[in-house]
Amino acid sequence: MHDDLRARDQKVNWHPYTQMKGASAIVPIVRAEGTYLYDNEGKRYIDAVSSWWVTLHGHAHPYIADRVYRQLNTLEQVIFAGFTHEPAIQLAENLLKLLPSNQEKVFYTDNGSTAVEVALKMCVQYHANKGHKKSKILAFQNAYHGDTFGAMSVSARGVWTEPFGHLLFDVIFIDIPTHDNIASLFEEIDQYVDDIACFIYEPLIQGAAGMLMHKAEDLNMLMNYCRQKGILMIQDEIFVGFGRTGKLFAADHLTEYPDVMCFSKGLTGGTMPLGLTTCSSIIYDAFYADDKKKALYHGHSFTANPLACAAALASMELLLKKETRDRITAIEQKHQTFLAHIVLDTKVKYARQTGTILAIELQQDEKTSYFSVLSEVLYPYFLSRGILIRPLGNIIYLVPPYCISDDDLDYIYTVIIDALQLY
Repeated sequence: MHDDLRARDQKVNWHPYTQMKGASAIVPIVRAEGTYLYDNEGKRYIDAVSSWWVTLHGHAHPYIADRVYRQLNTLEQVIFAGFTHEPAIQLAENLLKLLPSNQEKVFYTDNGSTAVEVALKMCVQYHANKGHKKSKILAFQNAYHGDTFGAMSVSARGVWTEPFGHLLFDVIFIDIPTHDNIASLFEEIDQYVDDIACFIYEPLIQGAAGMLMHKAEDLNMLMNYCRQKGILMIQDEIFVGFGRTGKLFAADHLTEYPDVMCFSKGLTGGTMPLGLTTCSSIIYDAFYADDKKKALYHGHSFTANPLACAAALASMELLLKKETRDRITAIEQKHQTFLAHIVLDTKVKYARQTGTILAIELQQDEKTSYFSVLSEVLYPYFLSRGILIRPLGNIIYLVPPYCISDDDLDYIYTVIIDALQLY
């Protein structure tokens, strides 16, 4: 039966980030509970990556499920142009209370990539509505903001984007800030400052790049300079938001405020798709006009879907509970203890950690790459040991659900140590 599901899947489905030829290792999952996934042969897997970084409180959480069920029996969907509903209003109210004080409006979408698209359109049209001609975007080297065309444009150029390179708009890529390079970054910005519409960045951690990390104080300096130069800032918290960095948001590590913020992934606790973009009144007021052409003409059929909003409300309630916050702190501390041990291994090039996110970069002859052959060895090995870990090339990383037990974390650490003996 297990192989039958695989065969049926291969006949009809095209999986993301997968070369389908030879993709025989597709694992059929029939149910999930808490930290665990179960295939139809009964094998259990610890979900150590929160199913692509989305599952905050564990799978099939009964509190979130009940809230969605109740909403499903009340209002499952309504057009959000010309209509509204309680879950969308309540979610916006609750979230804005937790964000930097300049964030005042919420625009709903349906995933992280579209949240980024909206943010870019807000900033570019802001300048157009103001009569400015600014067309360039500033972004970090190695950035990842999504796979739609605008999000691809502000993401790192490489194998993923190569077929579409001639269709992507012009972007100025700069290094992540450090104490040593901050002055040179200011000089780079000055070269293009009159034409820069906005700066988009992943705060503190560049996830898809291999969990590359930078310091809050260095990012603060860069943000402050952009503010002085009148450059709008888009803070992409799609991955790092909702507790991943040890605080509710990466913004809580920073003293500078962005103009626009993007959210998705953990927003609904991993229950269903939802994205949103928040902005300051400065942005919103540039669209608020008698001239209808100055409106933001963007929308999705499922904008502010009531079911997704209900899930997000339930997830945020769980996130704010003391026991959840205590668990985040406990995971952070266990990661730190393990990191101090694993860095001593000669096969480890560099290990890093922020909040509940831990990354271990392994030594290899070739340059660090998503396409490192090490992932082809490590990924099936972890599965064989009952753990879902998807290495980013030669980088092993953990982004566990907050409900994970100490015993499961200890087991994962042990298996990682064992995995280092494979090469």
